[in-house]
Amino acid sequence: MGKVVYEVVPHDGGWAYRLNGAYSEAFPTHDEAVEAARIVAAEQQVGGEPEEISYQDEKGIWHEEHSDGGDRPETEVVDTGTARSEKQA
Repeated sequence: MGKVVYEVVPHDGGWAYRLNGAYSEAFPTHDEAVEAARIVAAEQQVGGEPEEISYQDEKGIWHEEHSDGGDRPETEVVDTGTARSEKQA
């Protein structure tokens, strides 16, 4: 599977993490945003049960696919506030 990169960035008067242009809620401190991004990245590593997935792509086209529950992406948290980066596999 691919790689998921969460970027910690200034946002809306505070800090947030961003994935593919979508922002999380704003956190009052940089450290809170980093911690939230680390939690979300770690949750991406947890496998699940096999299931069918439906999703809509950026062009509005719906797709159906099967997930075996163990196909988890590599994740990374990139902290643009301090230029730190953490990889999780």
